Amino acid sequence: MLRSEKTKMLAGELYDAGDAELQADLAATRAWMVRYNAALAMPTAERRALLAERLRAVGASSTIRPPFHCDYGFNISIGEGVFLNFNCVILDVVEVTIGDRTQIGPGVQILAADHPRDPETRATGLEFGRPVRIGRNCWIGAGAIILPGVSIGDDALIGAGSVVTRDVPAGATAFGNPARPRPAR
Repeated sequence: MLRSEKTKMLAGELYDAGDAELQADLAATRAWMVRYNAALAMPTAERRALLAERLRAVGASSTIRPPFHCDYGFNISIGEGVFLNFNCVILDVVEVTIGDRTQIGPGVQILAADHPRDPETRATGLEFGRPVRIGRNCWIGAGAIILPGVSIGDDALIGAGSVVTRDVPAGATAFGNPARPRPAR
């Protein structure tokens, strides 16, 4: 049985992003983002209702300040009391999970989308994704970049402007390019 490109994408396998079904999903998300990003003056509860239209899960009292950008939305789960400041980007070709009470500064990029390292495979235009998991009660400073496949443990702190290329243990502070974890206190 032939598997759809969307099924392959969601499984983290190589897939063709130009597939008609995926392009339709992207178009629907772009239309939703126009509505969401125009809602900056709306009360937080009304914006949260808009988030619930597109995201997999949106916890109570969670806030994402517009402008906000994502690929699909339906792969994003945010816990209770999560806060994403202005201008965050989430490339969610696979699951992106953000735990309860996590605070994310402005301009943060969470990137689950990835590309083959082999030049011949990359030239085919195929891509894949690796899930990103951010634990509970984390703090991610402004302008940080979280790369595909990274897990950040509960209570971790990521310094502003850091590029997180590897997992960060629970309770650790990581900063720099690449971000290097310092032991928990």
